[in-house]
Amino acid sequence: MASTPNKLNESVESNGPINLDAVHTALASVDDPEIHRPITELGMVKGVQLGKNGVVEVGIFLTVAGCPMKATITERVNHAVMQVPGVVEVKVDLDVMSEEQRGQMRQTLRGKEDKEIPFNAPGSLTKIFAIASGKGGVGKSSVTANLAVALVQQGFSVGLLDADVYGHSIPKILNPMPPPTMVEGLIMPPQGNGVRVMSMFSFKPGGIEQPVAFRGPMLHRALEQFLTDVWWGDLDFLLLDLPPGTGDIALSTAQLLPQAELIVVTTPQQGAADVSIRSGTLAAQTNQKVFGVIENMSSFPCPHCGEPIDLFGAGGGKSVADGLSKTLGTSIPVLGNIPFDVRLREGGDTGKPLVSAFPDSDAAAVIAAIAQQLSAKPRGLAGMNLNITPAGR
Repeated sequence: MASTPNKLNESVESNGPINLDAVHTALASVDDPEIHRPITELGMVKGVQLGKNGVVEVGIFLTVAGCPMKATITERVNHAVMQVPGVVEVKVDLDVMSEEQRGQMRQTLRGKEDKEIPFNAPGSLTKIFAIASGKGGVGKSSVTANLAVALVQQGFSVGLLDADVYGHSIPKILNPMPPPTMVEGLIMPPQGNGVRVMSMFSFKPGGIEQPVAFRGPMLHRALEQFLTDVWWGDLDFLLLDLPPGTGDIALSTAQLLPQAELIVVTTPQQGAADVSIRSGTLAAQTNQKVFGVIENMSSFPCPHCGEPIDLFGAGGGKSVADGLSKTLGTSIPVLGNIPFDVRLREGGDTGKPLVSAFPDSDAAAVIAAIAQQLSAKPRGLAGMNLNITPAGR
């Protein structure tokens, strides 16, 4: 194994037409499937050899032994190098990084050893939305997961943190694969339907049926670790699926991510709306902004006569928005009314979100429209303290 990960071992055994610089350029276009950064930047290229008859041998360092993405990395390297003129065959030799090399890679990713929440850094452009509800059973997790996939479909890089430590359900809805891996203390989140997902489920050896028995301080620490110890990469959006109510996680989210904006999910039922107002009113105490309200399980057309059916009543979303507007002293909009669709629930059971499986459905169209509202505000530095002092002051 090479002792220095960032220095390539290069040799040319023939005077063939293959350009070595072109091979390097091709390798620079290959991203690690978990870290989402070029393998050349991460020190994963061990060396390049140009052989006879158009054969190119590429040595690749895997971050850990038994890397679950080794086949994907091999395929990407092979495909990229095969595009170089003159290349007839690519041979990929896999090796494993030493502890020193992994430490250097961590330094490349984080830049410092002190743990910090990257989304709170002055230059972070990630928009953060915490999806809340007053009570369980309103479809908050299903809405959050489908909203994340809808944003991915619109071309954004999206992370989803399943902050419902006790009642985590996002992994079942998005079916992220493979399990997360560890590199020098950094957790690489798996992807499901294009969304980077992190959940307590991944850390329960007993599986889905194993309960999580955490008190308040442990809940705060778990959420903090999901933010500091996970390599989320450069995200356009980070969505948090909060547990119902106004408990420890809601308070910890406000403390750890003060710039996060709340989205309240409710149903048309007035009883659910009354409870949902409380989850949004908490924003006044934590100095957070409420971005809007989503009404789930709204009226849907009768399959026989086409008349609207209010299965769970009507007006709950508007009631929550009006109540929050009055309490917070600012206009809170209803972002959308998602019609009741049994396929939204079925997709959560099968790992096939509605917006992917049935993109032409009415419910999927509403979710896509809500996603467009989230992305309407440009990703920029507006409102941030840039620590710039005008000349002469």
